[in-house]
Amino acid sequence: MISRDAAWSVLGQVRDPELDRPITDLGFVADLRIAADSSVRVELRLPTYFCAPNFAWLMVADARDALAAICPRVEVVLRDHFVAEEINAGVAAAGSFAASFGGAEDPELARLRTTFERKAHLAAQDRLARALVSAGLDPGELAAASMDTAVRLAPDAAAAVARRRARLGLVSGYALCDDAGQPLTAERLPGWLRFARTVRVSIDGNAGLCRGLLETRYGLGGTRPAPLMSGGG
Repeated sequence: MISRDAAWSVLGQVRDPELDRPITDLGFVADLRIAADSSVRVELRLPTYFCAPNFAWLMVADARDALAAICPRVEVVLRDHFVAEEINAGVAAAGSFAASFGGAEDPELARLRTTFERKAHLAAQDRLARALVSAGLDPGELAAASMDTAVRLAPDAAAAVARRRARLGLVSGYALCDDAGQPLTAERLPGWLRFARTVRVSIDGNAGLCRGLLETRYGLGGTRPAPLMSGGG
């Protein structure tokens, strides 16, 4: 028998690829039901009715794949979305985004996921750079700083960067690097840091906007959304 705690824990491993936050913390899980035969049904909700279809597909497909690892009978559906019917049918059939949305812009979810991950990696590096300077590293030493130094001086921020690099398959011994894993020159660093900060501010602002929209849309009153989690288990 699959327990609700086990299913919730698995869903907590599914993250918004840009915000690097679990969908359980973001309030995207509206309902979790476990039947007597251990089949699992999950309902997801997003901040707006018009959230991008490719992003919505990612959330539904990732949640389904995560749960399928512990339960052979899984149904994950998206509700209150303008193409929920198409997404739900496509994911249930283990279809592709391109097959359900022929002609839609950027049908390659792998490419979309990589775009999100690269932006989030850049934002994570901005946070790491700021944490290293706060911990006493001379700003002039940032370009040459190693990940070993980052782990020693700013372990939490370094761990966030390492998570991002693992998802991108990016290997670098430097605390800060470009998309190819190469170190940044001292001349390039100031402009790169300004751009990284811009991306980080944008992502942080988007996180606040999503949280506010979700709370307003579903009348959550600023409280942390809680799933119904009904059924057995």
